[in-house]
Amino acid sequence: MSDAGAPVPGATAGDVMAVALLDTLFSQSAVGLHVLDTELRVERVNSLSDAVAAEQIVGLYFTEAYRLEDPEESEDLLRAVLESGEPVLDRLTRGRLMGAPGPNRSLLVTVHRLDSPAGHPLGLLASVVDVNEREKARSRADCLAAVRREVGHSLDVAATCEGLVAAMVPRFAELAVVEVVDEVLRGSDPPLGPLGREVPLRRAAQRGLGGHGLAGEMRRLPDRTPFALAVTDLRPRLATLGPDTTWLDADPDTARMVEAAGAHSLIVVPLKLHGTVLGLVSLYRCGGGEPYDENDLALALTAAAHAALSIENARRYERDHVIASTVQRRLLPQHDGARIAVETAHVLLPGRNSGCWFDTIGLSGARTALIIGNVAGQGLQTAITMGQLRTVIHALAGLDLEPDEVLARLNDTADRLAQERRSLPPGDSLHRQSLTATCMYAVYDPFSRTCTVARAGHPAPVAVAPDGRPLVLDVPEGPPLFSEDSAPFATATIELQEGSVLAFLTGSLLTGARSVARVQDALAYPDRGLQQLCDAIVYNLPADAQPDGAALLLARTGVVPPDRVATWELAHDTTTPAVARTLVRDRLEGWHLDEETIEATELIVSELITNAVRYGTPPLHLRLLLDRTLTCEVHDTSPVAPNLRHARTVDEGGRGLFIVSQLATHWGTRYSTDGKALWTEQEVPPFEGGT
Repeated sequence: MSDAGAPVPGATAGDVMAVALLDTLFSQSAVGLHVLDTELRVERVNSLSDAVAAEQIVGLYFTEAYRLEDPEESEDLLRAVLESGEPVLDRLTRGRLMGAPGPNRSLLVTVHRLDSPAGHPLGLLASVVDVNEREKARSRADCLAAVRREVGHSLDVAATCEGLVAAMVPRFAELAVVEVVDEVLRGSDPPLGPLGREVPLRRAAQRGLGGHGLAGEMRRLPDRTPFALAVTDLRPRLATLGPDTTWLDADPDTARMVEAAGAHSLIVVPLKLHGTVLGLVSLYRCGGGEPYDENDLALALTAAAHAALSIENARRYERDHVIASTVQRRLLPQHDGARIAVETAHVLLPGRNSGCWFDTIGLSGARTALIIGNVAGQGLQTAITMGQLRTVIHALAGLDLEPDEVLARLNDTADRLAQERRSLPPGDSLHRQSLTATCMYAVYDPFSRTCTVARAGHPAPVAVAPDGRPLVLDVPEGPPLFSEDSAPFATATIELQEGSVLAFLTGSLLTGARSVARVQDALAYPDRGLQQLCDAIVYNLPADAQPDGAALLLARTGVVPPDRVATWELAHDTTTPAVARTLVRDRLEGWHLDEETIEATELIVSELITNAVRYGTPPLHLRLLLDRTLTCEVHDTSPVAPNLRHARTVDEGGRGLFIVSQLATHWGTRYSTDGKALWTEQEVPPFEGGT
């Protein structure tokens, strides 16, 4: 057959062209071409493999040249084509070329009959394509597409790692493990390579062996293993696994896993970025799968590089989230302050939203401000905006304003904050981020047992009576903060029985059908503690509800105990200050307060009563309230408030309120529809009871 391609003497130009075409096909084709005679022996063949020369194939039967898993079926197929002339196209079979190393491969066979000009069969032309390489190339392409599809769409490090193993198994590996430097999972900066032996890695994701297995375990990489070497020089490792793999003795955990999985081939790739080490990817081939080769190593490197970039993005986001969450929690109340006439409890659910907040603020007259709000968004800037709004509310609460006026002034501040953001340079990322927030402000008065509520785009409170019966609260809704709606805020005043429970929630806790009813059902147990009721509301959330950061504040209403308050109606004349001093001393001695406090209180009351008699209008009332502080209140019906003045040396008056301000810890004026109240607060030792 050495002269098979030589031109025949006397051949035409067409014959020469046909011979040249045949020679070119056999010398250049990437497909295995075989010319078989009528006995199915190989007459001509192109070069198929570096391991097997074409001369070794010529003269052999086709089923001898290829070690086929079912040679009889293949021979019947060839003879059927020879007899019928019907070609067989792309028939898949299993086998390998004689002398070729390794396991059987997938072969795609196409057979055509060769006929003479007279139509007589001369033999067969069989093409054989090793689709193993094609399938492996397609599988690698599919795997990379899956990596791009599954990895990089989440800003969670663990979810990113789960996406990587989901893309790799079973397309590229029977077992995949992703380990991440433990501090990276918490958002810390990754260490520079080489990675020290003392740095722990946590198994962030694993797939294969029938499940997710050991995710969450932490380990330090043993010396003299492919894992330790990969994070030392930041280069991948391709290793064959077997009974004689000596490095497995230094890593018994991996040895047990390899034995259980029947793994025979391993690729270890470091997760690296800009010289830092994020973690490690380990890919195993098990059972009858083909071992990894250099082409597989290139794919693993590409997948790991994509995963490393995605993990770094997620880590940066996690770091920002940790900072924002820390700022948020530092800005929130660190404990529920004990109030004389209201009990509170709260739950703050973690999540990406770092703008939800709540507050309980003690006001004059044993009243309590109950506040809840939410700034939409996530990240540090959202937490900062929340802190700004909360600080403003604290300042406004000290002015004893009505809830609707508090929200109106808070909205003025929100408008200024929005204007500041709009004035930022266009290149600033905050310039393009709009602000949205909601807030609800309520004040509970234990003497009238009323709660006055106003809300700015926030869900209305949920309430139940002391017997667990749901209460219907009709609270007008005002526009959200930062909105362009200029509608005024309105209030609703609700009279509540002692022991009623109010629930203030952010909107993410009120999703789905029967959301309010679920909260009411959870609150319908008046004998339970408030913290238990908080937990019950969380437990009652639907299974598919995932509030991404939420706040819940509960308040149980009460009254001031009779032994902690004293009230007198006083005459509107010049003798009243002396009478008031006597009444105050008697009451404070009954509460066992020290003489210094009694004398200071006598002076405060004397000045306030004198001021009310001189500038106010009757009726005149004096009230003492003992809680963590001692509160003195003087009520009259005049809307005019006195002003603090700094009297000169020669002035005979004008020192009253100055004296009061020096003796009291806090003081102020509270207005109502029937006049005003001047009040003071003094620090006192803890109350131990009295008559």
